Amino acid sequence: MYKNIFAVLILALILLTSCSTKPLGSKKNPIKLYFVPSMEANKIVESAEAIADFLHKETGYEFKVAVPTSYAAVIEAMGSNECDIAFLATFAYIMAHEKYNADVRLTTIRNNLNQYRGQFIAKTDSNIKEIKDIQGKIIAYTDAASTSGYIYPSAILKKMNIKPAKEIMSGGHPQSVLAVYEGTVDVACTYWSPEENGIPQDARNAVLETHPDVFQKVKTIGFTDWIPNDTVTFRNELPENMKQKIVDALLKYQKDPKGKEELKKLYQIDGFQIAQDSDYDIVRSTLRTLGMNPDELFR
Repeated sequence: MYKNIFAVLILALILLTSCSTKPLGSKKNPIKLYFVPSMEANKIVESAEAIADFLHKETGYEFKVAVPTSYAAVIEAMGSNECDIAFLATFAYIMAHEKYNADVRLTTIRNNLNQYRGQFIAKTDSNIKEIKDIQGKIIAYTDAASTSGYIYPSAILKKMNIKPAKEIMSGGHPQSVLAVYEGTVDVACTYWSPEENGIPQDARNAVLETHPDVFQKVKTIGFTDWIPNDTVTFRNELPENMKQKIVDALLKYQKDPKGKEELKKLYQIDGFQIAQDSDYDIVRSTLRTLGMNPDELFR
């Protein structure tokens, strides 16, 4: 009798488990699409939701978007299967690949370029005119996993033996610009891209609407080397047919007028191109040349 009861319980458990397991991409188990907090979260969410809606219409999958509080949180979410796809910054992708074998599929394009640079910025009326003047000053980086906002610029300072008096993490590129603008720091590091229609396309542009005099008040004092653009990265275990379907949908989205508008609002993205991990070997090589260990940089 006990054997029969035990068998019934096992069968019930199996049925309960099978009923509670929902396929990825369903309403009960949506594909989790994460975005790094490189600008104000509310602005990111608005464009992210528009992307998710388009992807749903094109693929039939359900999506859920999230903007964690740091680049590190996005990487760890990918490692714990809480994140299936992420718009990851360059160094954040490298860490996600090293730690969790994350799979890059797309590189972003801005101003017809698949690369960008970091910049050092300071108040226009300050006596900080070049990188060597950062010695003994207060500097704002964006995030410990930001290539242009921390990795490359901190490597330059290390190589030049320049030691700021204090270092802070602002939490994003616009925040770093505002820290300089408002005088809470002397210098900051952000992304830089070439001008478009006579307007600089660096991080200052992200606060131009609320601070129209930002280009007059905040100047560029130096640049980093060129960096491969940020990525669209997939959790490695995601089924290949699912990855391809979503990649195809994003490539279609970049041609859609509304899609172009939302991508521009999101991270100043003009489009995508197919990418592979080897495209980012130049960053790994640069870190080795500078004697920097990615595990030590990532916190």
